[in-house]
Amino acid sequence: MIRTGIGYDLHRLADGRKLMIGGVAVPFDKGPVGHSDGDVLAHAICDAVLGAAGLGDIGTHFPDTDPKWKGASSLRFLEVLPAMLRKKRERIANIDAVVICERPKLGPHFPAMRDLLARALGIHPEQINLKAKTNEGVDAVGRGEAIAAYAVVTLESTASVQRSARRSTRGKSR
Repeated sequence: MIRTGIGYDLHRLADGRKLMIGGVAVPFDKGPVGHSDGDVLAHAICDAVLGAAGLGDIGTHFPDTDPKWKGASSLRFLEVLPAMLRKKRERIANIDAVVICERPKLGPHFPAMRDLLARALGIHPEQINLKAKTNEGVDAVGRGEAIAAYAVVTLESTASVQRSARRSTRGKSR
């Protein structure tokens, strides 16, 4: 079985805060306002995984009312997900995500982001595709007042993968 989930996150930007995206501290004069580190990419991916697995959303599992998550690295949210997926006999097949901001340029940081995200999720970096877009000067994101991210995650059932592997080895001579 294949399941797909979508995630979205947006944070206002404020002067003097650290800009964390995909676990990477991106040099910039502004950063997200949030309860945790405000990593929009990690938050969008988290929501997409949870949605695909039918497990609610990030606020259900990591509420901003819980002091435990105050200032926490959003990679910690992602590190919890593999165990949740194993219980449901599912695994991440693919992640496709886009970060929307006017500045800074994110492309040079994508390899490090993929590595950190993959490590947190227990997958290979090749299973993650990242893109960056601007909002062409439109709305709060376009004015540089906010940053946003979307993510789409595809999960596959590990039960069906195991059955398929057993079927393919049955007919082979030893």
